[in-house]
Amino acid sequence: MLKKVLLGFLGLLLLAAAIGWVTVGQGLYDRREAMGRHSAPADYALQDDTKVRAPAPEPRVAQAPNPLKNVYWGDTHVHTHESFDAALFGTTLTIEDAYRFARGEALRSDGGERMQLSRPLDFVAITDHAEGFGTRTRCDDADLTRFDSLNCSAMDEPNILVFAYIRSQGTRGAQDLEPDPDAPAGVYRLRSREHPVRGSFPICKRGEGGVARCDRDARTDWERYVALANAHNEPGVLTVFAAYEYSPVLTDSGKHHRNILFNGGDLPAHAISALDVGNAIDLWRGLEETCTGDCDFLTIPHNMNKTWGLAYSRHTWDGGTYDDEAWRLRKRREPLNEMYQIKGASECALGVGATDEECAFSQVFEPCESGQETGCAFQSGFARQGLKIGLALDRELGFNPLAFGMVGSTDTHNGNPGDVEEWDWVGAAGLVSSPAIRRVRDPIGTEDPKPYQTILQFHTAGGLAAVWAEENTRDAIFAAMKRREVYATSGPRMTLRFFAGWGFDESVAGAAEPVAVASAGGVPMGAVLRPGEGATESPTFYVVAEADAMSAPLQRVQVIKGWIDAAGETHEKVQDVVCSDGLEVDPSTLRCPDNGASVDVSTCDLEGLKGAMRLTKAWKDPDFDPSQGAFYYVRALQNPTCRWSTYDAIRLGREPDPRVPATHRERVWSSPIWVDPR
Repeated sequence: MLKKVLLGFLGLLLLAAAIGWVTVGQGLYDRREAMGRHSAPADYALQDDTKVRAPAPEPRVAQAPNPLKNVYWGDTHVHTHESFDAALFGTTLTIEDAYRFARGEALRSDGGERMQLSRPLDFVAITDHAEGFGTRTRCDDADLTRFDSLNCSAMDEPNILVFAYIRSQGTRGAQDLEPDPDAPAGVYRLRSREHPVRGSFPICKRGEGGVARCDRDARTDWERYVALANAHNEPGVLTVFAAYEYSPVLTDSGKHHRNILFNGGDLPAHAISALDVGNAIDLWRGLEETCTGDCDFLTIPHNMNKTWGLAYSRHTWDGGTYDDEAWRLRKRREPLNEMYQIKGASECALGVGATDEECAFSQVFEPCESGQETGCAFQSGFARQGLKIGLALDRELGFNPLAFGMVGSTDTHNGNPGDVEEWDWVGAAGLVSSPAIRRVRDPIGTEDPKPYQTILQFHTAGGLAAVWAEENTRDAIFAAMKRREVYATSGPRMTLRFFAGWGFDESVAGAAEPVAVASAGGVPMGAVLRPGEGATESPTFYVVAEADAMSAPLQRVQVIKGWIDAAGETHEKVQDVVCSDGLEVDPSTLRCPDNGASVDVSTCDLEGLKGAMRLTKAWKDPDFDPSQGAFYYVRALQNPTCRWSTYDAIRLGREPDPRVPATHRERVWSSPIWVDPR
């Protein structure tokens, strides 16, 4: 009888295992196979890279120091194999590889695709996740315990499931909220959370030496980062900043991360992470306590579009609320926001306080509906809204804690900083996104994935940070970042200058040295302009935009204005100020007519001779009111070019996927100039 019971029980176990395999196991196996290293060569054989015509890379062009400033190109958001998520995506390229790549050296992606910059970078910051420091430090040791060896194997073998498990530890302890149909749509709801601790990692919880060893190893890892940054820093050639990423997580793949960049020689001995503090306020406080003397730092948030409204709210990740001192910390330590990268644009979103059609660029989120807390466009999740919130806070606090400049970067997890060209983009997630077939198919084992969960529909090729500085050194570039004389590009290296002032007029456009005139008579992007007593008319705004010779001509230049009225209401207005091809701005729509530029999507060749290599304009705001606080920033648009997915369609011998546009208009965004009536 007992034997029959045992046999019956065994049969049930086998049946349960079979059902589990059919319902779950097969999908997990398929997913592992789809991103496996062993299957990458067969996937790579599906594409023919010779079908894509791409310009030849160019060598570095040295720039002499310039008191009127040069533009320098960089990437302040880069991950290598040292980031646990990158390792679990299958990335093997190291910090040293990333520095070689930034200098222009060609490398191979883990999927086998060739990677090389069109032009070397001028500066770079490697920003691996500090939460992973100390978790794999000893994996190359010869005398590992069995548990440590198993941990190292799990952390190094490409596996999305292990990544998902580790990420889930960051959302434990979050306060569950009941759906509230009466809550305003798109407004972040205050929620308490507890940050994870280092013991959340199995290696630190049960491994030899435990948490204490992981703490020591984390310090060792950070010490090595600083040493490598110093070793590879070469003023005038490649400026390297010691940096890392602070990465608290949100549900549904949300982000509330910041990159921390350091300058100076005596840097902190410990990289404060989300395992140490649960909000940015405590991060800034901790950094100010440990970064002293010959040390300075700034923080750069990114993916505001995926913070589910937390980015520009009054609340913190762990349920706190900003007070006056916290806002002052933010003003002092966060002069920049990364508003474009591989996970989309964070400038603005249609239907979320924004009024112009270009806010659809690189967006997949629809405006939030009542009760929706993730996966939608929030009112306080985009840079333009953040700038308007800053105007309201300025009136309330007497200072503006959200007066930030704009930069772009990549957030690559491939160890390939600055690799943003659409024609040879290899994705940003190791074996998950390379070779090409892995970028354009839906995730294996996922039925009807949401657009923001797919590489094809959500990922861009990333952006770059452009900095106006006197020379290519740490001090000069860091100072430019602090004063916000920077701008963001969606990839192409378009040159953009923007000034405002009462010390020059429209004739500046015809001056022999217009930048010198505008510099002497006004302020550059990132600065604050204060009307003089009795000022009633608009300052002159002067913009110069130049196309990237490796990309496409320019189509138009736009000015975006935001202001706050006497009743405390904020507003915005978008208008074109100069058009290419001799076209004029339509006075009723405030837009340039389309110039008719087009692209042959079968080859990605530009058609016709439309557009301009240089657009310049001196402009005055006809609605200027010196009593109103306001900001102005510039957006310049290129003619259409092929999106990365169209280039992949060509190399794979298929038609472009209809779920995404075959072409787009790359662009560049200046940092704002603020007009402060005080």
